Amino acid sequence: MIDLHYAPTPNGWKAAIMLEETGLAYRPILMRLSEGDQFTPEFLSISPNAKIPAIVDHTPDTVWGDGPVTVFESGALLLYLADKTGQFAPPKSDLRARKELMEWLFWQVGNQGPMAGQLSHFRNYAPEVDRDYGFKRYLGEYDRNLGVLESRLDGRDYILGDFSIADILAFPWAFIAKPLDASLEAFPRVADWRARIKERPAVQRAIDLHKSEQNRGQHRADNNTILFNQSAASLRPKTRDDDA
Repeated sequence: MIDLHYAPTPNGWKAAIMLEETGLAYRPILMRLSEGDQFTPEFLSISPNAKIPAIVDHTPDTVWGDGPVTVFESGALLLYLADKTGQFAPPKSDLRARKELMEWLFWQVGNQGPMAGQLSHFRNYAPEVDRDYGFKRYLGEYDRNLGVLESRLDGRDYILGDFSIADILAFPWAFIAKPLDASLEAFPRVADWRARIKERPAVQRAIDLHKSEQNRGQHRADNNTILFNQSAASLRPKTRDDDA
């Protein structure tokens, strides 16, 4: 059994999609981020960055030795699950294919994901007076990354040719293009790729997981200091009694 520490966000969807696609048994643990679940000592021992998703694998392969295995950061998490199941990633023995996989995993976690996350912040959560410059900057970066993906999909249905964890990582932030005030009109290959992935039953189940708990703008930088405006002090382990 795998414990999935999860919230219904694009990053959370990545892990849920992978678990649904592989058919691994898992238990979703809803993280109420606006209430500070991510800063409890228990969660920080799993994810020291205080971010979701994170997993605890209670039945790891024997090569990991005794005891559960914890994994945080979505790219590392998906790669761990791909290697565990032998699904959605080239084998380690195929060095060239594995190299391409790593390139696109790092592209997503270092480029598309962070730029889209900042765009989401300035579009949906930043105070109105502070939105304009940040929104324009990150909309441009989001658009640039769509261009990278559009070029890569020339002659391919998926990023590596076959459906893989590279697609699972990149899909969620393309899935929400419209709520980010971005358009896929200039990126027909991306639009078709997005539509193909969206139709997968496992993807639909993952996106529906705890759907009612999505933050649709009610928690913003100007009304929730737990979720926004963090610093290193935010990582001091605390209990719920600290705020009592």
